Amino acid sequence: QVQLVESGGGLVQPGGSLRLSCAASGRTFGTYAVGWFRQAPGKEREFVAAITWSGGVTTHADSVKGRFRISRDNAKNTVYLQMNSLKAEDTAVYYCAATPSRRLGRLRDDYNIWGQGTQVTVSS
Repeated sequence: QVQLVESGGGLVQPGGSLRLSCAASGRTFGTYAVGWFRQAPGKEREFVAAITWSGGVTTHADSVKGRFRISRDNAKNTVYLQMNSLKAEDTAVYYCAATPSRRLGRLRDDYNIWGQGTQVTVSS
């Protein structure tokens, strides 16, 4: 069974950058599609980005396109979310999620394995 652990969150000023990591256990992680979601206080969990098992195809939410980039290193069993030009509205708990499906989903129900989340706070 694949398990996920996020790291890399923290406090950053507007315009700054952070790189989140999603480390996975399990020999089959390289065959899973992975997504990043986020949830701000009082709001629904929303899609941020996703990547296929090979890393060959990615998709990003319009709100982060051009600022965030998802990538993966299957040799390290890790998926990354590089976040640049951060804004206050990016403040949220960020979750990574995985699915054995080869389809890149944007819905919570498309993923069946979730990490515990890492807090990202963008504030001056």
